[in-house]
Amino acid sequence: MKLDEIDKKLLNILQQNAKLTTKEIAFRLEMSNTAIHERIKRLEREEVISKYVALIDTEKINKNFLVFCHVKLIQHNKEHITKFEKEILKLDEVLECIHVSGDYDYILKIYVSNMKEYRSFLINKLTTIKVIASTQSTFMINQVKNNTSISLL
Repeated sequence: MKLDEIDKKLLNILQQNAKLTTKEIAFRLEMSNTAIHERIKRLEREEVISKYVALIDTEKINKNFLVFCHVKLIQHNKEHITKFEKEILKLDEVLECIHVSGDYDYILKIYVSNMKEYRSFLINKLTTIKVIASTQSTFMINQVKNNTSISLL
């Protein structure tokens, strides 16, 4: 799907605040409510907009211990990849699982309360996945930048 400049502006606005009303967005883009509504519906239908979410302050829910866990599989073959990916989808602590190239096969983004909780997760959940050969964990010291929007202009 080809996005025009208005689509891009609309998506940038929605990425910053998806709770804005159609009327507020229409005012910003100097368009009618109906035109904005139709564009949003088209972007949803075409799955350019995949979902709407609320971003939660991890400190306020006591889940601000961020871990990046690098995972190496026993063998990098279809059977092991499929098994690992199926199992990792079951783990709520894992927010993101990215298949990568290089020394490791995957990078996991994990949020827990503290080191004790991470240790428990590692021992009782992650390392029970039989196709994992090794893991290496890196812990966040300070978050310098965290942006959820992709600039389209």
